[in-house]
Amino acid sequence: MADKHAVPGTNGNLYVPYEQRTGEKSVVFFTRDLSPEGLKKIYDRVSAGLTGKVAIKLHTGEAEGPNIIPRPWVKSLYADRLPDATIVETNTYYRGSRYTTEDHRKTLEVNGWTFCPVDIMDADGVTALPVKDGKWFDEMHVGKTLPEYDSLLALTHFKGHTMGGFGGSNKNIGIGCADGRIGKKEIHTVVGSSNQWSIGTEEFMERMTESTKSVIDHFAGHVSFINVMRNMSVDCDCAGCEAEPVVTPDVGILASFDILAVDNVCMDIIYNLPGGGGKAMIERVESRHGLRQLSYMKEMGMGNDLYTIIDIDHDDAVVTAADITKDIAPEWQPDTFNTFPGRNKVPMYDPAKK
Repeated sequence: MADKHAVPGTNGNLYVPYEQRTGEKSVVFFTRDLSPEGLKKIYDRVSAGLTGKVAIKLHTGEAEGPNIIPRPWVKSLYADRLPDATIVETNTYYRGSRYTTEDHRKTLEVNGWTFCPVDIMDADGVTALPVKDGKWFDEMHVGKTLPEYDSLLALTHFKGHTMGGFGGSNKNIGIGCADGRIGKKEIHTVVGSSNQWSIGTEEFMERMTESTKSVIDHFAGHVSFINVMRNMSVDCDCAGCEAEPVVTPDVGILASFDILAVDNVCMDIIYNLPGGGGKAMIERVESRHGLRQLSYMKEMGMGNDLYTIIDIDHDDAVVTAADITKDIAPEWQPDTFNTFPGRNKVPMYDPAKK
């Protein structure tokens, strides 16, 4: 049972170097190929178990948001690897261009997600999934149609996040599958509070992670994780056109069957970027105590924070985060693939500016 007197953990602002961790290792695949072909190539390494009716959990972005995973990449993956899959989303808890199902549908069209089915899972209500050994929850409310799927691919744009510090696979699932009115409120808001964003730092990370656990436990053996490290603003794609300018260099794509390992590798890469390339992201993560996402996933038995990285560009050579980052130049310009000329800026939520 969830503890009615639960106390958040600590040290979510403290980075634990790889050599100070203990436990088993998981495999994480890596490619520098930021393209449709690179995405398909790394998908092939984690496609086992994605059977039956497959849901692709993807952040489709606020209207005309510039940093989301490019639609042509996902379209190519869908056409060549997952022709019967469905992109799944939920409505937002904040008022923006995806707050209602009607507006969400319009935004999907604006952003080009028209080449395959998109299921707004909470359009017709919610369902609850159990949270095993949860501290904050016994169950989490998610979009009603989520249990209709047999498998889940978390296709994640790795970036910063206003409240979570960073948004990896954990955020994509934990916030992205929780429904827009009940589940997200349970994660973000103290009961009875007039402040919508009244839960933060370690407690927020733990609540979000328990939400994620409910989903990946449901899909056990049939869930895979892909993180795309490209156009990494310190703001989430929820910020749309208001996202802070991208100053963190592009890296590549990582994938695993282990959610903790793939998110931890991405953060290790950020900490290893040369020339201060990871400074903005590190400041965002540590100021929000976002590293508690990683330590709590480990405490909850959701994966390993030790790993072996397989470089699929170089005959499956074993590499480290330092190997991946050593040749990345800090003098870098963001990819403008998703730029919308003449786009109108829409104010998005920012709890830090409340």
